[in-house]
Amino acid sequence: MLLKLALRNVFRQKGRTAMTLAAIVFGVAGLIVSGGFIQDVFIQLGDAVVQSQTGHVQVFRKGFFERGTRHPEKFLIDDAQNLSTALARTPGVKQISARLSFAGLLNNGRRDQPIIGEGVEAEKEAALSAYLKISEGRALNADDAFGMMAGQGVAKSLGLKVGDRVTLVMNTAAGALNTMEFKLVGVFQSFSQDFDARAIRIPLLAAQQLMGTSGANLLVAVLHRTEDTDRAHAAIASRLGERPLEARHWRQLSDFYEKTVQLYERQFGILQFIILAMVLLSVVNSVNMNVFERQSEFGTMQALGNRPLEVFRLLLIENALLGLIGATLGVIAGVGIALAVSAIGIPMPPPPNANIGYTAFIRVVPATVASAFFIGLVATVLAAVFPARRTAKTPIVDALRQGV
Repeated sequence: MLLKLALRNVFRQKGRTAMTLAAIVFGVAGLIVSGGFIQDVFIQLGDAVVQSQTGHVQVFRKGFFERGTRHPEKFLIDDAQNLSTALARTPGVKQISARLSFAGLLNNGRRDQPIIGEGVEAEKEAALSAYLKISEGRALNADDAFGMMAGQGVAKSLGLKVGDRVTLVMNTAAGALNTMEFKLVGVFQSFSQDFDARAIRIPLLAAQQLMGTSGANLLVAVLHRTEDTDRAHAAIASRLGERPLEARHWRQLSDFYEKTVQLYERQFGILQFIILAMVLLSVVNSVNMNVFERQSEFGTMQALGNRPLEVFRLLLIENALLGLIGATLGVIAGVGIALAVSAIGIPMPPPPNANIGYTAFIRVVPATVASAFFIGLVATVLAAVFPARRTAKTPIVDALRQGV
């Protein structure tokens, strides 16, 4: 009986109901759109980190992550090839590639440039480095015994063009000085401007010859699915046994990604609070006006024998119905906007510390949609609690007097 009466009352005041529904729809749709945009930022930034630098999981000697940049020759994995073969059998792993890190000087015949570099397995890195943009030339391939790729910043600093020859000077693992000439085959851009300003890549075998070693510093695991990162990381870590090695997944390796996620999550939390407050205030205002105009109606209900609790429940049910309808319409509107915008894409400028823009989308995330629906519904019900409680406590005589 109360439900039927509440439904009739909701649509009796069409103008005020429309205003209340508009506030709820706007709030729910805003949460879905903003949440979907932020989730897209997380996903695209994560993919850029994984597919341009870190891979999904890296294995290295303990201490390499903290001190290996300056002295990579002290943190070599001697049995890198055998270990790589063993780890490749881990469920979920697509491939394992070895990298040998080094630091040195790059000379173009006129001046020197301090660099950090990696010896890489060209064919495997081609699958891993999908987010590396080749701005000039091409990527390394298996035939480039003495080929080199340089970051855009390095090439610009030394005035290098594809086809130029440069000399790489570095220390061997034994501490001696060694040099080798390379031909620049390509210039790349990653998502990180700092990385491009000092990074080069050469074939793994050439790096091993320069350093006088057959080992590697890193084993980089690429997975079939990023969602399996935690499971694969645990499995790889367990396979290392008693070796003095450790495994870290890409989120642990990218401090920039973690800080970006924390920043956006705080911003989204503030946005959720603002939208919740906006919906609450809009609905409270509408409910107060509605209740004030219907005081005599509620007084008549109580005079006919309805208890104050029934009046209170009636108002809560009315607003629950409003919240349910508004949240449902908000979900439909939010998902529709997300799909429409994603079909076009949003051109975005380069993020901080980056030099490549990207196309953003609004992802329909079930958890975000459910959260927005719940916030819209609960905010509407909460907004009615105080006015309903006050109305239920109003004496019958005072309520009836409002209609005189």
